Amino acid sequence: MTASTVQQRATERARNAYLRACELDVAVRKPGNVSRWSAGHGMEAALFSASARASVGPLFRPGAAVGERIEAAVAATWDVAGCNTNLGILLLCAPVARAVELHPEAHDTTVLRAAITEALAGLDRADAAAAYRAIAQAHPGGLGTAAAEDVHERPTIDLRAAMALAADRDSIARQYRDGFAELFELGRPAHAARLLDAPMDLAVGPPASVTRAVQRVYLDFLAALPDSHIVRKHGEALAHSVMNAAQHWQARARAGAALDADPDFIAWDLELKAGRLNPGTSADLTVATLFIAGLLDRAAPV
Repeated sequence: MTASTVQQRATERARNAYLRACELDVAVRKPGNVSRWSAGHGMEAALFSASARASVGPLFRPGAAVGERIEAAVAATWDVAGCNTNLGILLLCAPVARAVELHPEAHDTTVLRAAITEALAGLDRADAAAAYRAIAQAHPGGLGTAAAEDVHERPTIDLRAAMALAADRDSIARQYRDGFAELFELGRPAHAARLLDAPMDLAVGPPASVTRAVQRVYLDFLAALPDSHIVRKHGEALAHSVMNAAQHWQARARAGAALDADPDFIAWDLELKAGRLNPGTSADLTVATLFIAGLLDRAAPV
């Protein structure tokens, strides 16, 4: 097999993994987030599906730098959605997409983590400038301003260094600083990879095993980390309140409970939306974890 064929197959696999992760994002009920089971925050699931389809081309454009991928994918999303549906997802997935291009043979956890580290190490000020423009266009809720390296100004440092400045207050920025450590160690993509290989018809919903896997990844993030999106919009206290509530459901999920069968789980979803509490960062981290899971060898150790 030629190097070109290997690259093409790796890119196609990555595109499919990304689209599948994005579809699972809305195919499974994740309390506080938009899903096919429950609209919210003025948006419906179809908007997120359209955003994924619009962004996949720019995100996997051959030879594109990470910042270019982010900026072009955000622009494509706005053309179909007219609002911010996936900025966090794109910020997380663009370095992974670049890593796949750098190392198309990266099918196991060790090699893929090394490839992502290499992609992050290669970020420069041009990546930062493009990402700043994308973030300014998306204008996520509670963005505000920063004393140093504000996204409305021209960057003076590379994108990874800029993310490091925000790492203590933003979980997505922290992944850039720490080599995506929480995605691999808290999100557990090697475990999810096995379940994601199950056949599914997303039109009627994924199998119960896949639903449980997605919800467990989501709840593991939400129960462990104050959701950055909630912190920005509503403050630390409310973010910790949601995190504490998630710990109850995380324990139920780990015990093997079918959460969707529990009316209280559905009520919690509706309660969060009624309070305009959207754990969007936890959802973004979940999608990125599922994307990585789709890239891993199905025989990867748990």
